[in-house]
Amino acid sequence: MHGSKWREQEKEWAAGIAVASIGVGAGDLVDVDPYDGGRLPEYRWRQAPEGLATRRQLRAMGLRPGGHDPVAQMTCRSGKRVAYLYRVDLAVTKLPMTLAKEAALDKAMAARQTCPRCRRRYVACLPLKTLESCLECHDGTPADPSSYTTPPAKHLLAA
Repeated sequence: MHGSKWREQEKEWAAGIAVASIGVGAGDLVDVDPYDGGRLPEYRWRQAPEGLATRRQLRAMGLRPGGHDPVAQMTCRSGKRVAYLYRVDLAVTKLPMTLAKEAALDKAMAARQTCPRCRRRYVACLPLKTLESCLECHDGTPADPSSYTTPPAKHLLAA
């Protein structure tokens, strides 16, 4: 756009006529208002159009965003909570859990659930940042035996 066309378009934007609109079709484009600070279109809770879903909704469908950026946002609790919305037609299937991923996840969880003093692995994560141990080691509060697994026996064999 050159000259007067550009000025007319700029006046429309300043007047708020050109608002952000979102299309949910595969070939639709997203128009962005340059004067709104680059914000995404905003919908209230349960008011989002068909074809948009949150990450949690995509996960329930067996999908993930697949590297695509959110195209809108949904607010709830009077604007205190925001959830990003992604296009369902651009989502791809979730990656399956491999044995290596599962082993890495178990190792990370074991570090959060194992007491460094008594070496018991609890079902829940321990307050290691504040107490640095389980409650039983910290102040003597007895733990329910069903809430932990005992550490493996030490290997004392010569061979």
